[in-house]
Amino acid sequence: MRSTNKLTLYVLGLVFFLFQSCSVKYSFTGTNIDYNLVQTFTVENFFNDSGGGPANIEQRFTESLKEYYQRNTQLELVRSNGNLQLMGAISRYTVTPQAAVSSSDPNLPDRAGTMRLTIVVDVEYINTTNEEENLKRSFTFFQDYDPRTTTLLDAEDEMVDEIFTTIIQDIFTATVANW
Repeated sequence: MRSTNKLTLYVLGLVFFLFQSCSVKYSFTGTNIDYNLVQTFTVENFFNDSGGGPANIEQRFTESLKEYYQRNTQLELVRSNGNLQLMGAISRYTVTPQAAVSSSDPNLPDRAGTMRLTIVVDVEYINTTNEEENLKRSFTFFQDYDPRTTTLLDAEDEMVDEIFTTIIQDIFTATVANW
């Protein structure tokens, strides 16, 4: 039994030594940021060019994007000229029917059984330390809801938050995770 404990301690010590001596950089947040070169980021206010959505939708998106980068990187948020720069606009906010439901009453028209809220965000990303990583791209996601049990006004805030969460994760992956 004692030889098993000694062997376990020996193996753990060896593993610890190997990890300490490795020069491979890895971040457990999934980023590949070289913090020796990149220390700051800037998020310009996103605009709502869609003509739809809640009155403060662009502010909610901008603040959520800033918070996500602050939580998941060691970068410092600066007002302008960050090493990494994000800017753009909410370019589409649409609610469309997805599935028709036939009415059992011939006097009533068919109606939508499911509605879909879709948001598209156009993003420009500039990496001042590596121009090859710059990108301009649209990110989109949607949420469905049942208009028979809820209205858009009742579900909108929660759906917008869920859509933004997915879009922001996609932006993060495309910019600093480079998967």
